[in-house]
Amino acid sequence: MEKLYDAAHIQRWNDHLRTKGFTELDKQSHKMVIAYVLGKCQEDSQKAPLNWNLLLEMGFFEFIKRVILTDIKPAIYHEMVKVSGPELNQWIWQQCQQEPSWLPPELYAKLEHYLSHPLPDCIESKILKAAHYYSTLWEFNVIYPFNKVFFNSSETREQLDNEWENYSDLIGMQKLSMQKNLYRFLDMVGQLRFQQRWSRTPRIPETSVLGHMLIVAWLSWICSYELSACPKRSYHNFFTGLFHDIPEILTRDIVSPIKKSIGKLEELISGIEDELMKTRIYPLLPRPWHEEFHYWVDQPFINRIRQNKQCIQLSPEQIGAEFNQDDYEALDGQMIKSCDLLSAFTEAYFSLKHGIRSRELKEACLSLEQTFQDRSKQESYPFAQVLEELRQHYNWKE
Repeated sequence: MEKLYDAAHIQRWNDHLRTKGFTELDKQSHKMVIAYVLGKCQEDSQKAPLNWNLLLEMGFFEFIKRVILTDIKPAIYHEMVKVSGPELNQWIWQQCQQEPSWLPPELYAKLEHYLSHPLPDCIESKILKAAHYYSTLWEFNVIYPFNKVFFNSSETREQLDNEWENYSDLIGMQKLSMQKNLYRFLDMVGQLRFQQRWSRTPRIPETSVLGHMLIVAWLSWICSYELSACPKRSYHNFFTGLFHDIPEILTRDIVSPIKKSIGKLEELISGIEDELMKTRIYPLLPRPWHEEFHYWVDQPFINRIRQNKQCIQLSPEQIGAEFNQDDYEALDGQMIKSCDLLSAFTEAYFSLKHGIRSRELKEACLSLEQTFQDRSKQESYPFAQVLEELRQHYNWKE
């Protein structure tokens, strides 16, 4: 989790005039949302499924690479890859080996293979590269008006415009160039990087709603690996984590204490979110995507499978023992909720560890610790044990 949160410390465009919201974590989160859009467009046009498991693996490995390399200017990075790509990847692998393996063994072995072999020449790889490029372009379009007077802004503008041609054959990029509904959807999601979590409490590192969504997604995906989840189950768990806070585009962050403090307020807020999603978000997505997207964002924290277009709620044990096959479209909602809580816990935990002595942060850690203890008997994954291991590095009760 410290590796994941390292991305929140890395400031992008830090030689440009910019507002908050330009961290590597935010960029990587926006990138994976863009990859989803480009991937779905490609599936629609080719009438054939993508290898989403491969796309997610490569997306995660590239995330790790970016965290280790920090914010190298793109022109310099591409030149380094061109001249010394294998040596650079070998150095990255050496950095990964300096600590005990923190990934499931199968995933750790795949990371080593990814870093020691040429990138696969496949549509999934091209979609990821296009998503990386488009998220960079989106960021630059935001900061460009503040930086026009700087000597290299026009050059950067020209480089980014020229790079579009590398991905213009992807049907998704063609649709985005029209700047219609899908463009507006990605624009709205991108704005979540400016929506700060824990906005009344100082924290290190600060995180946005957009960055939080990716943390939950990667934690859910890694836990899926450790549970030996089938590819479709891992796919649903990742994208449910990635989109679980998407209604906050429309409502902003309404913290849990407020939701739970007044009678049926939580139910009322949920109804408002559902109505706004139907009127503001779903119209931006192609109709064939609606069913799957609804499966992710409507009550995302309930364990279920999908049969004959009907959702069936199940226990974690049932999913793992009886329905861990692609045909059942299993989703570990309870585990994803725990990853959401774990993300909130670590946001407070790392801030305390960095020396911010805040009553709100300490109370949050203690409250969330109790929540995990209460949930432990119903969990498919030992989250309470994760907190015990974190305590070995820093005891939040002291």
